[in-house]
Amino acid sequence: MNNSLETTNSTARKTSLPENCLNQLFREARTHSAWLPDPVPVELLRKAYELTSLGPTSANGSPARFVFLTTPAAKKRLRPALAPLNVDKTMAAPVTAIIAWDTEFHEKLPKLFPHADMRSYFAGKPAFIEEAAFRNSSLQGGYFILAARALGLDCGPMSGFDAGKLNAEFFPDGKWKANFLCNLGYGDPSKLFPRNPRLDLEEAAVVL
Repeated sequence: MNNSLETTNSTARKTSLPENCLNQLFREARTHSAWLPDPVPVELLRKAYELTSLGPTSANGSPARFVFLTTPAAKKRLRPALAPLNVDKTMAAPVTAIIAWDTEFHEKLPKLFPHADMRSYFAGKPAFIEEAAFRNSSLQGGYFILAARALGLDCGPMSGFDAGKLNAEFFPDGKWKANFLCNLGYGDPSKLFPRNPRLDLEEAAVVL
């Protein structure tokens, strides 16, 4: 046995994150609807995006686009598109992120995937573009929630909006389209409800 190779393989093997990290990301993390008044620095949003951008997507296509609403004026533009139950919590959140997808994401593939002509796989195929962009922007939205939690933020992801109204207001040229919304900030833990049940592995998975 080559001892140096054995050492290299051993040190390359990942180990689990500490329990407190897993708690922050998953076990103790909750979907928040009530918010403390503390602001969210723009630099923290930048860090959350940078971490998000490292997550895998098909052909590194990275179709998600993010619009961060940080002012009352920006939130006012969103308000008409919100379902009634989502208005107050969204207006109170320090930041609301619109997670969208780019209908022209494939135009950036020469930069993002330079070793093969992946752009040609998508060009002129709107249904294929939408399928790939929606799936992968959803993935990136999930990465964003974990990135925000890792940086100490709380999240309130939600549907409950009129996509037609939102897209007309924020993306009138039709190039970007909304996927979902995510309120961000520091949640008020005193306003949380008990966590709803989850499915057990045996109810939700098959191990073959």
